[in-house]
Amino acid sequence: MRPLLLVLPILLVACQDGAPSTAEDGSSPAPVPPSLTEGVWLKGDLHLHSHHSSDATSPLPVLIRAAEAVGMDYFIATDHDNHVEGDVAGHTWADPDYRSDSMLMLYGAEWTTHRGHGNTISASPYDHQSFYDIRDALDTEIGAVAERLGFHLSACHPAGGDAWSFSYDFADGLEVWNSAIWSTNSGAMVVWDDLLKSGRRLTGRGGSDAHHGPTGGDPSAWTYNTLQGFANYIGTPTTWVYARERSAAAVVEALDAGRVAVSANPNAERVELRADTDGDGEMDRMMGDDAVADGQPVTFRVDLVGGTQGLLPLYQVRVVKDGAEFGSFPVVGRSLEFTDTPVAGQRSYYRVEVSGLPSAYFMAPLSSLLSTGTIGLSNPIYFGFHPRG
Repeated sequence: MRPLLLVLPILLVACQDGAPSTAEDGSSPAPVPPSLTEGVWLKGDLHLHSHHSSDATSPLPVLIRAAEAVGMDYFIATDHDNHVEGDVAGHTWADPDYRSDSMLMLYGAEWTTHRGHGNTISASPYDHQSFYDIRDALDTEIGAVAERLGFHLSACHPAGGDAWSFSYDFADGLEVWNSAIWSTNSGAMVVWDDLLKSGRRLTGRGGSDAHHGPTGGDPSAWTYNTLQGFANYIGTPTTWVYARERSAAAVVEALDAGRVAVSANPNAERVELRADTDGDGEMDRMMGDDAVADGQPVTFRVDLVGGTQGLLPLYQVRVVKDGAEFGSFPVVGRSLEFTDTPVAGQRSYYRVEVSGLPSAYFMAPLSSLLSTGTIGLSNPIYFGFHPRG
């Protein structure tokens, strides 16, 4: 039995007079974010292909049952829209098997163009055809249509094949962790850090991009029709969102806000990064949140939740500040705290990557060998960034 974690109480701190104060540099502080204690962690895979993609062999009902079998909380099939001339609504979404009694169903597609690919993610059906039809327009026009349609738009495999070559100014996030059979994740991290250093708050997410997996109706009788499924299937990696409630709208809202962590598979450790920005001993910011640096030290806390490492978990936690390594810390246990002083009036961010022993995953038993020891990562905590939008 694993030892119980000692979790610090996390409370939001409001200004005494109910109005925002002014930072020493004269700027207004970042808005106090939603509660850090009343949300719920939900997990899923944000890049999956069913038989509605002509280059995939996974039957949609088997794909959904597989996601249910590994405990996913939300589901989305991001089938290629060019295979159906943009009509994903009449194919994937209209499929009577596109349903689940246990998972939240999201709607989207892989926007597949000659200038790169991106995944659209929505809590409800929308007019995807109009977005497909605009794929060859100027970026400003594409961005206007994306904003009107209101989905979360995430660039796919930014350092691999079919990499995003549109403007990132109308993207909401990017796929920083893809199955190693598809792309180089270290290259995706470089792209992400370069964009973050420019002041863009882009949510980093995972996505298996799985095309082939088991076939058959009964999970006990599943057989893999390609070797690929052994290394790349649902949840390799898994994307966790910290949502205000268990609803499809809250999943997309959390993606937009950057309250997101990625783990190697559904069984691997989830990384939680929080910060005490006002020095009162209480954690008041988490991944995706923005604060104003006032020249005072900030305490950061990393917690690792779940996983299969047993009674004496051993990890290496790498902290990245503004695209460079701030420090790499061996951790025996589940928690780490470190302190730094973001420079007042300057933009900065902190994120973490965690490596360790891989967690076993029966659905894709070879996937852990390809993760090269990486078991989880966080989105950043920001200081002095531009507002989202």
